[in-house]
Amino acid sequence: MAVLENLEPKKVFEYFEQICRIPHGSGNTKEISDYLVRFAQEHSLAYVQDEMNNVVIFKPGTAGYEDAPAVILQGHMDMVCEKRPDVEHDFEKDGLKLSVENGYIHANGTTLGGDDGIAVAYGLAVLDSTDLSHPPLEVLITVDEEIGLLGAKDFDCSVLKSSRLINLDSEAEGSLWISCAGGVTAVSRIPLRRVEASGMGIRIRISGLMGGHSGAEIDKKRANANLLMGRLLYGMKKHGEYELVCVNGGQKDNAITRECTAKVLIDPQEEADFCEYINWLEERIREEYTGSDENISIEFLPDGKDEEMVLHPVSREKVLFYLMNVPQGIQKMSGSIEDLVETSTNVGIVRTSETEFVASSGVRSSLAAARDALSDRIEYLTEFLGGEFERQGEYPAWEYRKDSPLRDRMVKVYEEMYGEEPAVVAIHAGLECGLFYEKIHNLDCVSLGPDMKDIHTSEERLDVESVRRVWEYLVKVLEELKN
Repeated sequence: MAVLENLEPKKVFEYFEQICRIPHGSGNTKEISDYLVRFAQEHSLAYVQDEMNNVVIFKPGTAGYEDAPAVILQGHMDMVCEKRPDVEHDFEKDGLKLSVENGYIHANGTTLGGDDGIAVAYGLAVLDSTDLSHPPLEVLITVDEEIGLLGAKDFDCSVLKSSRLINLDSEAEGSLWISCAGGVTAVSRIPLRRVEASGMGIRIRISGLMGGHSGAEIDKKRANANLLMGRLLYGMKKHGEYELVCVNGGQKDNAITRECTAKVLIDPQEEADFCEYINWLEERIREEYTGSDENISIEFLPDGKDEEMVLHPVSREKVLFYLMNVPQGIQKMSGSIEDLVETSTNVGIVRTSETEFVASSGVRSSLAAARDALSDRIEYLTEFLGGEFERQGEYPAWEYRKDSPLRDRMVKVYEEMYGEEPAVVAIHAGLECGLFYEKIHNLDCVSLGPDMKDIHTSEERLDVESVRRVWEYLVKVLEELKN
């Protein structure tokens, strides 16, 4: 049964709901890519589907626009897959369960994929239209943006004819994004030794954090559960002896970690001292993060009497040293653009296996040299602890273009529609525009989109009225791009 059928614009929400029925997490995009191909075939539109499953669909200009310069409408088809711990959902096979409450669309206990499913829905609605005026269109939908902009990185832009691109991956209505940070994923691997030990098993769980997008929300200074766990485990050493079995937190390096768990072995006689410390620490952390993460919870739960292979004391200290010293959060604000984060990092994932500790950080900066210097710091820390370091998924910043006819035209349309100027801003999040800017000569590019809240979290929601207004604005912009 359709949940969004009564919402306007009808075609946009119809396609968005169809997209939500198809599993389309990063790395699992074949089905959604084939859905786009079938759409093109059913509408007799030319298309290209490459080996990575990127899809571009072409539509001629409408009457009077046949000879107008083409425009690229661009978004990505993959989504971040996160869910609440109590929710049963298989992102590989299950579609999303949608609800509408208080003017927002959300999925029940999972990410919604409004980032960037709404871009796909906008693109399909334009391609499906018979009553809109627009220049020739090249609707480009890429894969695996959320895990390093991989689709855009490998896409052959020679199939595109346009040098004007409207990216639809923004989450802030009334803002035109005209520049973004570049980034890289910094992966540390530190070998571990284990020894046999016995004691009272304890499960430690840090939860209740806000989390959020590691670019768009890094300036909110929200807590990171992985770093809090490092702080907790280090502090435990001052209250008794314990052995560390494992520590695991986070699923994506581009999401601020909301939950981290660990298992330790303790002497039962020291349980009360540890519990007193945990309660004290929980209260202190809640005070520190008042206004963002005051609902932080730390659970310290007995898990039976265990004999386990625990980390050798030297390996344990390496894990704690890493978590206590790895950079996290804002490293530098821009010196030239007010309130813009220039350089940041987020330790999104930590894992212990039998033989290895792995940590993955998303490093971002609008300056390549600053990005690389921050990555070097993590590399040096890793090597100091006897580990190996790897850079993955590097992508460039999208540099500000002083002369932008597309931006000027879009500002003018906004002023005419709403009687005020839009915010024209540089952002700290990464967008595929930087890669296209390198590949397409003289590319003129602007990013826009409707309001979304708490993307990359299970609380993600999409503003219905904002979707409608941005659609009306996009339609008007296309109408104005006759030359």
